[in-house]
Amino acid sequence: MAEAGAATSRARTSEVRVRQEEYAGWRLSAPVMLLVIVLLIAPTIAVFGLSLTDAELGSSEWHFIGVSNYSDLAGDRTFRISIWNTARFVLLVAPASVALGLGLALLIESSVELKGFFRSAFFLPVVSLTVAMASVWQYLMHPTIGPINQMFRLVGLPAINWLSSSDWVLTGLAVIGIWQATGFAMVLFLAGLTAIDPQLYQAAEIDGAKSPLDRFRLVTWPMLGPTTLFVTTVTMINALKVFETVYTLTEGGPAKASEVLLWTIFKQGFTYLQIGSASAMAVVFIVVLLVLVVLQTRVLDRRVHYS
Repeated sequence: MAEAGAATSRARTSEVRVRQEEYAGWRLSAPVMLLVIVLLIAPTIAVFGLSLTDAELGSSEWHFIGVSNYSDLAGDRTFRISIWNTARFVLLVAPASVALGLGLALLIESSVELKGFFRSAFFLPVVSLTVAMASVWQYLMHPTIGPINQMFRLVGLPAINWLSSSDWVLTGLAVIGIWQATGFAMVLFLAGLTAIDPQLYQAAEIDGAKSPLDRFRLVTWPMLGPTTLFVTTVTMINALKVFETVYTLTEGGPAKASEVLLWTIFKQGFTYLQIGSASAMAVVFIVVLLVLVVLQTRVLDRRVHYS
């Protein structure tokens, strides 16, 4: 009987300890959960709710109109143009940024001298104020006095009106986007390269991988799988969120050639004051982000090697 009572007492003590730990865990996580609810979940719900109304900024009378805002978007030419331009921008920026970031990381990692300097130099665009650097790019891409076009003239190429031509404005903005995103991708790839065990390269060399290309193909690239998945996802999301350079340099022009999704949402909400319609666009933007992340994770995650 004494042994049974002692076992029961120990069980109760263990149960109380578990409850205390659970309670402590809830107390510790409560502030973070509250911030997530206030800063993420509640605004998202509010945006979805506003998208079902005819809300206008400054108006005190809002009416529930259901999915009318969404059906109107299907016939909105400007919205369709912004979706297409945003997709083109992502396709220009994301692959180039990931490839350049990986190339720079490999070059820096293979060189011991000035490694810290190059890391800082290439990461500088990430921490630079976008609006200020956009002004610098406006000068660099100037059709007459810009250094880029002057270099083109020196080699016999025609000057390009980067920011004022419908044919070239999105390419010009993509160049700026690549310049901004490459440094971030490079730093992440450098972290991934540092985590690769050097013994894997030695084993690959013993097995016959003599050239750097073979070692990259057999060791570096497979081991960088998780890093590449993360970098690709983050780079595409950041490219989808392009706004500052458009706002500073082109304002969606010329002739809507640089009209991107966030710029259209901004105009609809804060220029035309159509909060309901802008909220519907924002919901579509959120859905596009979620679908992109899910598809990318499902497709690429199957090819990723986790060590």
